[in-house]
Amino acid sequence: MYAFPWLLLLLLLQEAKGDSGDDVDPEEVVAVLQESISLPLEIPPDEEVENIIWSSHKTLATVVPGKEGHPATIMVTNPQYWGRVSLLDPSYSLHISNLSWEDSGLYQAQVNLRSSQISIMQQYDLLVYRRLSKPHITVNFEISGEGACNMSLMCSVEKAGMDVTYSWLSWGDSTYTSHEGPVLSTAWRPGDSALFYTCRASNPISNVSSHPIPAGPFCADSDYASEKPSTHFCLLTKGLLVFLLLVILAIGIWVIQVRKRHRMPRMKKLRRNRMKLRRKEKPGSSPS
Repeated sequence: MYAFPWLLLLLLLQEAKGDSGDDVDPEEVVAVLQESISLPLEIPPDEEVENIIWSSHKTLATVVPGKEGHPATIMVTNPQYWGRVSLLDPSYSLHISNLSWEDSGLYQAQVNLRSSQISIMQQYDLLVYRRLSKPHITVNFEISGEGACNMSLMCSVEKAGMDVTYSWLSWGDSTYTSHEGPVLSTAWRPGDSALFYTCRASNPISNVSSHPIPAGPFCADSDYASEKPSTHFCLLTKGLLVFLLLVILAIGIWVIQVRKRHRMPRMKKLRRNRMKLRRKEKPGSSPS
């Protein structure tokens, strides 16, 4: 009966010497693919650090503060981070360069204090994203029997990755409307006001917009959609290649003709010299 209070006191003391910060939610850190990021570390200024253990899934690195003005030493134990991890003095914050997709995830810093025997725990949730490229728009349309043009605009980004949101902005006659999502369905009739559509793609680190797309030309001229710029470019490229081949062929024929013209006088001169030699070699041609 009397042992119960002592047992309770022992548990409270053990908890006081344990970790600090276990119940704190991880700090969300957003980073850019193939760039660098620092995980900030906050240490009380009046505390002396014994060592710091950084981990992500498994032990990443161990940091030992320097003595008498010497810099801290870091020993990286995870081969995934060799050559990419450094410290930011004097805060001991972890700096990671050349980020990859595999670097995403939970990180933890265990700061072991020398004076109070308490370990301060700080956790981070590292999210790595790619900078978005300009959106690509695919247009599909169908003209109904009533003359209405039903259009479907689809917006996409190459290698977009996670957490990408799409929105549409349309404007015309000083009016603006917006729509959320990668696909926009709309209708247009001849005589309607000219409308333009722009797709915007966003993720936590970038925000890019497409070129404005006019609705009228796709519906008023059926060849506008079928003859896309890529088709024109292919035809132009093929035409230039054929023209280049013809020019090379013409130059080759001209070079051959020039060489033949230069050879003709030489051949005639050689024939004359041979004829003269033959005449001199005939019997009776020289005095006895």
